[in-house]
Order: sequence, then structure tokens, then C-alpha cells
Amino acid sequence: MTTYLIRQTRPLGADPVDLLLDGGTIADLAPRIDPPEGAVFVDAAGTIALPGLVDLHTHLREPGREDAETIRSGTRAAAMGGFTCVHAMANTSPVADTAGVVEQVWRRGLEAGWCEVRPVGAVSVGLAGKELAELGAMSESDAAVRVFSDDGICVHDPVLMRRALEYVKAFDGVIAQHAQEPRLTEGAVMNEGVVSADLGLPGWPSVAEEAIIARDVLLAEHVGSRVHICHLSTAGSVDIVRWAKARGIDVTAEVTPHHLVLTDEAVRGYDPQFKVNPPLRTAADVEAVRAGLADGTIDIVATDHAPHPAEAKDCEFGAAAFGMTGLETAVSVVAESMIDNPAHDFDWADLARVMSATPARIGRVAGQGRPIRAGEPAHLTLVDPGATWRVEPAALTTASENTPFAGRDLPARVLATFYGGRATVLDGRPVDAPREAGH
Repeated sequence: MTTYLIRQTRPLGADPVDLLLDGGTIADLAPRIDPPEGAVFVDAAGTIALPGLVDLHTHLREPGREDAETIRSGTRAAAMGGFTCVHAMANTSPVADTAGVVEQVWRRGLEAGWCEVRPVGAVSVGLAGKELAELGAMSESDAAVRVFSDDGICVHDPVLMRRALEYVKAFDGVIAQHAQEPRLTEGAVMNEGVVSADLGLPGWPSVAEEAIIARDVLLAEHVGSRVHICHLSTAGSVDIVRWAKARGIDVTAEVTPHHLVLTDEAVRGYDPQFKVNPPLRTAADVEAVRAGLADGTIDIVATDHAPHPAEAKDCEFGAAAFGMTGLETAVSVVAESMIDNPAHDFDWADLARVMSATPARIGRVAGQGRPIRAGEPAHLTLVDPGATWRVEPAALTTASENTPFAGRDLPARVLATFYGGRATVLDGRPVDAPREAGH
């Protein structure tokens, strides 16, 4: 394995240091390190060093929808975005509801070698919401699943949700809920409000999200289990999670980068790139989720990277698929909405907390999200905070081009990613990853 000497980077924005990566670990950290023989130099002056990023919510589409993304293309995009670990959601074909499927996803992640892939197991068989999937078998498989979700579909039946919460306690698992009351969102394609009324599009009320969150935090309290709220998007949801935490309920929540910056006003052009689940909300909701992220009510940022082939978005708004890509733009969007925002006290250490340390803890991922210090695994991301770059969909690494930030200039850019001490990205370009890369 190559030895790297990273010169004069700033861990979490602190004073510049040299970092020596050797044998898959951070071998040394000091103001100045004498280069060992054969070391590869990385000039990192002016960069911010972050622990490798961890995404708790990624759609890699494989198996079954390789026309949109593959594990190889998706994890390559993840590396370009600074991620060293992603959690692959279960809504594949076949659904990841058995030990066999999650092990297949996990092994293909190993073969790709771009980052660690942690499969998310389905809560219910076939995502049908009728009976529990093989939660125990998936947890005991080589994939060691700890996060379970029917994401894309709400676990609507309260009895099934209770049973799932009870079951995962045995192996310290967590149920990640897609909070969407189905009866309140039938046919809905965007946020219910002034804009939907102006456009004549079926609206998706905030209460459809908030009602499920309220129910599930109470169920988690009742059975003494962990519940995680996926892609929280409304001011009311922030209030409910804040109340639950004050009550001592074991709840965590995520917000996506796009819900930190985009509002339902973006839909006025009927552009399907802005169709997403949950929908883009109002400016007041955006400010509420920003405040919730800043004060710790919302625990993490998760991308909900949702690639689609061109034909799924190249159609009228109502018929288009829900979802946006997000792995390669996540750091920049969070930097723009939070770090560069004087309204909130949020810095690079906070970004590391919400995009690395805390998602690793929620997902129970050993070795990821660790502090930048000697002896720790060498999962690292180097970001140029002063860079500005334009998002060109065709230039992104993901196999799909459905980004809502096309043509937009974003601040900060990932220059290098190191996964287990091996460079997967250098100078903003991918480095070919060998198969069977270790963790």
C-alpha cells in the first residue's frame, strides 16, 4: 500500500499539520513530518481535512435498476463527494429483504473498492408493509445489517412498526422511517401550499410527514427502541423531534442537502428535476431545518442520492419519477447553506459531526467517522473551502444526470478522498480502485 504524506492540511479547520498515512492508518500527525523514503507527497495547503464522510441514505439501485446506477458507479460518485462509507437503501429489485440480497450488495461494494457499502435491510417483505422481513438473518449475515427501512414507502401499519422496533432491540438495530401518511398524499406531486395552488398540481401537506413522526417517536418510547427519521423536511417535524428528544426518546433525524437550500418556488417552471420525495417545502421550512441542524435537533445530513435514467425525468412533471442525485454536491451545498450562512453558528467541525461521526454512530459502523489523530483508520476527505465550481450534469461521476443544481456555481470542492489509506480521489479526479479493497 502506498504511503502518503499530506502536507499542511487543516483538520476540521484548525492549524495546519502534516499527516502521514501508512498501512491503512494515520501513522503520524505533526506540524512537520520528515518524509519517509518512497512516500507520495500531497500538497494540501489551504485545504480542510475531514474524517471520511458517511451517508446513511444512498440509493445505488443495484440489483435490478442498473440503468440508473450501479454499485460501482454510485460508490465512485460517493468517493468524488468525499464519502468513505454509504448505506445502500433496500428498494432494489429484488428487494433487500433477505440475508442473500444484502450479502450480495455488501460483496459487490467490496469488489468495487471505492468506499464501504453498508446495506440497509427492508423492514417488510417486498416493501409491502404486511409482514416483517428477515431482520434477524440480515443482522447475522456477513453484511451485519443494523439499519432497516422501507424507504420510498412508509411503514404505515402501527402494529408492524411496533414489532419492527421491538425486534431490532435484540441486536442494537434502528428503524429508519420514511414518514409519509399515504392517505394524505394520494396523487400528490409537490408541497401543498400557495405554489401548488398557483400551478394546479396536487399538494402534499406537511401534516402527512408530521403525523407519522409523532406516532413513531411515541412507539419508540413505548418499546424503548431506536427510531431514525429519514429526510425530515418541515418546521413542524423539527418541533416534534425537538420535543421527543427533550422527553428522552431515542430518536435521530436527517435532512437532505436539497431541503437545506431549495424551496417549492423552484417547481414554478414545472421542471421534473425538482420533483422529490418528500417535496421541496417553503422558505420558512428551509429556515427551520437549517436551525434544527445548527442546534442539534436534526442529527445528520444524508444525501438521499436517488439516480434515475433520463426518460424518468424527461417527461411532464406529474409523470416524472421522484428523486435527485446528491453525493457529489453534498459538501458544497451544506457549506453554502450552513457554513457560509451568518445566521447560524456552524463550522467545518460541525459538518464533520453531521456528515461523518454521527451517521457512523447511528449506523453502528466501526472504524468510520473517527477523529483525525494518529492510530485511527485513514478514512479522510480533503476539501478546498475557497474553490467555486459549476455543476455540469454530464461531468458528474454518477450514472444519472438528475441533479437539481445543474448550471449552478457552488462553493467548496472535494480535492482528495482516502479510503483505508488508499487514495480514491486526488486533485479532484478519481483514482482507479482495485477490487477487494479492504476496510
